[in-house]
Amino acid sequence: MNHLEKRFLGKTGVKLPILGFGGAPLGELFKKVSFPQVEVTLNQAYDSGIRYYDTAPFYGHGLSEHRLGHMLRQKIRSEFILSSKVGRVYSPFNGNPLDFNGSPWIGGLPFQYYFDYSSEGLERSYIDSTLRLGLNQIDLLIIHDLDHGYHGKKVKQKLKELESGVEWLKKMKTSGFIKGFGAGINDMQMIPIFIEHFDIDFFLVAMPYTLLEQSPLEKVFPACKKPEIGIIIGSPYASGILAAGSNYESTYSYAPANNEILKKVGSIEAICRKYDVPLKAASLQFPLFHPLVASVIPGVLDKVQVLENIQMIKNSIPLELWLDLKNNGLMHPEAPVTLSV
Repeated sequence: MNHLEKRFLGKTGVKLPILGFGGAPLGELFKKVSFPQVEVTLNQAYDSGIRYYDTAPFYGHGLSEHRLGHMLRQKIRSEFILSSKVGRVYSPFNGNPLDFNGSPWIGGLPFQYYFDYSSEGLERSYIDSTLRLGLNQIDLLIIHDLDHGYHGKKVKQKLKELESGVEWLKKMKTSGFIKGFGAGINDMQMIPIFIEHFDIDFFLVAMPYTLLEQSPLEKVFPACKKPEIGIIIGSPYASGILAAGSNYESTYSYAPANNEILKKVGSIEAICRKYDVPLKAASLQFPLFHPLVASVIPGVLDKVQVLENIQMIKNSIPLELWLDLKNNGLMHPEAPVTLSV
């Protein structure tokens, strides 16, 4: 594979590079990152041909957008694709910034939020993002975290609230302010609900479709095929373990990995070693075999990770590796492992 290759994102008409840049680490999710390091990382990404960047107001409570915008607004706007999220509305923390608890972000900025998926809430979220980024256009807007994990029994209420929000998104698309809109989903139960209620362009799927888990193949991805809904894969390394491997410090789904997950990763690692293929290469390339998937956007922390991700995409992987994983019960038997023509 070539990281400069592009694919259409569903029916949007937007062609995304198969390898994008996930901006969550810029918001200091697992560790603090100095601004000079951020500049070096982003410049390396751009100089290496990375042209799709994803961020969100939630990432560091505005910090990721600030940092990404500082680099991107110095570039030719037509050269890159930018996505951000809507659904959270921010205001300044009323107190000493040192007392602000920005969990789960280790660093970030002292701003607090509430959820608002109405047309007014999404418009406020969008305008605030453009100001933080210093850019007057965001190509793709993503409805963020409307799921049971964040909203519990209030999901139905929030879906009702979103009805006016989706109408606003449609107007933004029709008027040319955005090129498409989708939903960022961790909870796979929400995808059929979104498809039933709203005419959206794509899903950003964080976590469930990785080398470790392929449950969306059963019902979720087939439901996306007929309406031509595209898929972007966030966290292809499953929040760390598919990059770090099965060591005791590995994280899975943003928490310490349990013994069952560690054992499975260890088995996958053993087969990768058998074919002299890095675990990271198999993890990054695997989702891209699915015909609905337009791009993978691993989170990037430094210059080394930028260059390594590019190398992992280019790494040659024999078909026998994928078949070996299936024969050992480590991969869904119907998972695509060759590129569709």
